[in-house]
Amino acid sequence: MSAGVYIHIPFCRSRCSYCDFATGLYQKELPEKYVAAVVKEVEQWQGVAQPLEVDTIYFGGGTPSLLYPEQVDKILGAVKRRFVVASLAEVTMEMNPGSISKETLSGFRNLGINRASFGAQTFDDRELARLGRSHTTAETLQTFRDLRLAGFENVSFDLIAGLPGQTLKAWGRNVEISLQLRPDHLSFYLLEVHEGTPLAEHIRKGSQPQPDEDLAAAMYEMMLEMSVAAGYVHYEISNLCLPGLESCHNSKYWSGLPYYSFGCSAHSFDGCQKRWANERDVKGYVEKMESGESPIVQTWSLNEQDRRAESVFLGLRLMKGINLREYQEEFAVDVRTEYREDFERLLAAGLIEVRGDLLRLTRAGALLSNEVFAAFV
Repeated sequence: MSAGVYIHIPFCRSRCSYCDFATGLYQKELPEKYVAAVVKEVEQWQGVAQPLEVDTIYFGGGTPSLLYPEQVDKILGAVKRRFVVASLAEVTMEMNPGSISKETLSGFRNLGINRASFGAQTFDDRELARLGRSHTTAETLQTFRDLRLAGFENVSFDLIAGLPGQTLKAWGRNVEISLQLRPDHLSFYLLEVHEGTPLAEHIRKGSQPQPDEDLAAAMYEMMLEMSVAAGYVHYEISNLCLPGLESCHNSKYWSGLPYYSFGCSAHSFDGCQKRWANERDVKGYVEKMESGESPIVQTWSLNEQDRRAESVFLGLRLMKGINLREYQEEFAVDVRTEYREDFERLLAAGLIEVRGDLLRLTRAGALLSNEVFAAFV
């Protein structure tokens, strides 16, 4: 078993209308202080007594590619000094289209960044503008070409379905363009409107329409049918890949494997019973690190019931499902007995199915996964 390392980089050129992540606008002086704080946190980290070998590193955010290669190199250097990092580790960086030069991409690739993930979201410039995205379709296409030229052989797109005013035809065009480009990995999400975001306020005032849930469901079905027909594997509720190119880092989250996270708002898991979270505010996090305080603001332990529930609802995110026999061997409980009433209800509704020892979501269950997961929380 190996662990993953997550580095949160909170800076963005602009803030998208739907975003409720721990991010802030890029300020000239703050990134250098933030990088120094992350390096210090990594070097002083004592999260577990005997950390496992690390085989995935993930720079998320925010827009990590706003950092200079020299700044990323400092963080990677600290990680390699603190942990044993596998020679063939998957090292991912999230990027925004149009925000990164060819030279910088080459710089990141030379540092060992070998996987890129970026938010195309849509190939319609009007929809991009409504979302508050700072890039255009042309920049998305150019960034993809530049990534390939820089030597990135593992590239992932993010797409968002169910945008206000988006039609099924327009969504189909997004999927077609994506499949023509043939990225190695595709993540797609149904738009969620979070309270407190500009998008929620726009909808409340009527300047943008309320998303249509039935239409979004049709878009989900379309995405799966077109992508699977094109040779992609639907391996997680919101993720597809070419065979063998699953996100190794994100798979740790769904499989209950350990991950050690650094930076503001970062959440960690020891792979057993302990979870902890850092200070969410960027400046607050930097101040804590500069003053010698711990950035951890919350720690909690999982009891046996928590662990059983997480094993089910996280494992069910993977389309292969969970192995009922292995679950019973680990927890001495049969899922079908433990959750008998909900299990039978979900089975009758066609949201879950059992094939041999495997319990998994159906296609309908994947679309209504929150309803399924609620039964196991």
